[in-house]
Amino acid sequence: MTGSSSRRAFLKSGAVTGALAMPGLQSLAEATEQTSTQSRPSDLKITEVKCGYIRGGSRLFVKIHTNEGIWGCGEGVDATGGTYHLVQRFGRVLAGKNPLDVNRLYEDMRRGGFFAGAQSGMYVAVLSAIESALWDLAGKALDLPVYQLLGGKFRDRIRLYCDTALYQRRLPTPEDFARAAREAVDMGFTAVKFDLDQANDPNKYDAYNWTASPAELRRMVDQITAAREEVGPDIDICVDMHGRYDAITGEQVAKRLEPLNLMWLEEPIPAENADAYRRITESTSTPICAGENHYLAYGFRPLLEAGAVDVVMPDLQKAGGLGEGQRIANLANLYYVPFAPHMVASYLGAMASAHVCASVPNFMVLEWQIYFHRDPIWEEIVDFDRPMVVDGHIPLSEKPGVGVEINEEGMRRYAQEGVPFFE
Repeated sequence: MTGSSSRRAFLKSGAVTGALAMPGLQSLAEATEQTSTQSRPSDLKITEVKCGYIRGGSRLFVKIHTNEGIWGCGEGVDATGGTYHLVQRFGRVLAGKNPLDVNRLYEDMRRGGFFAGAQSGMYVAVLSAIESALWDLAGKALDLPVYQLLGGKFRDRIRLYCDTALYQRRLPTPEDFARAAREAVDMGFTAVKFDLDQANDPNKYDAYNWTASPAELRRMVDQITAAREEVGPDIDICVDMHGRYDAITGEQVAKRLEPLNLMWLEEPIPAENADAYRRITESTSTPICAGENHYLAYGFRPLLEAGAVDVVMPDLQKAGGLGEGQRIANLANLYYVPFAPHMVASYLGAMASAHVCASVPNFMVLEWQIYFHRDPIWEEIVDFDRPMVVDGHIPLSEKPGVGVEINEEGMRRYAQEGVPFFE
């Protein structure tokens, strides 16, 4: 039985019995046709959780199965290597539970890990995948898109910024930056991102020193200047430093890039010190963005209370999932801070993130990777029935659940060796 037919059967099961007792209805078929689709939520139970890993284990996909043949799909990234047995642990916690109690199940799993890392890292990355799959499952069971379960939508399409992935080249020149910016704009994107940290820059003082040399600073300014000159003043440009510098470098880069009117400067320093972030933010008119390495709404509270950042960018595939992503956005909204999620997942994770972005008022922009258009893996590992991107936006899916499915056979060729694959 397919997922859609299972869902239809589940939705009709609660209505048909009562409909047969109604006057004038003579048959099961007639009852099915003339009754509204109402479910009996208490009938739905989780039976098992299966998972698969690709790309050396840094990408986790989970599938939650139920007694009604309906399943939900979710994804976790980065902090997922070696977590197979953690997925199985969560599966045992969920077995026999009703998947429609998404927030309760999430809280049960989070509280159950207070002494096992339930505030960050691998624990939360796996929890994020499980939680997202629960929302997908609930949407399919109730025949509603996830954004509707999250309270409805503020927008029908989700604006993207294109990460140009120039870090994949060795020592890209200003001309490379200009060409990459032009390519993204020609593809319909109105915002682009570049990485400024380059470990192989010959002008670095040494491999461990976090202070940028004068030549490194000049290189960064020249690269972004070339991109700005190529695309003009009306395209948003953001730059990422991946937390690989110290506070004085962060201040200098932010100050020197002020004339280029950036959308933001991302993570110039590591994630842990909100006071150091505030020092940089207060020193410049360049907006400062952070959050891809923060976990749960608790992790964003110090940043927001301190006025440490201008934009928050949680990664919803490792910060706690979709419900937690909405809580982070709503928390940021209390401080009038925009919400711009980091996103390095597949199209499954992208569309899951899009449902959250649609559901909050302070959404700004969502990350998108240029390599999604170049590497066939990204279309092979998921199933979807529409273009991924139209004019630099993700059209929000109206299908039940997330609207994107795992393609297990397509994913199998990239599966991590030595780890069970959806078994």
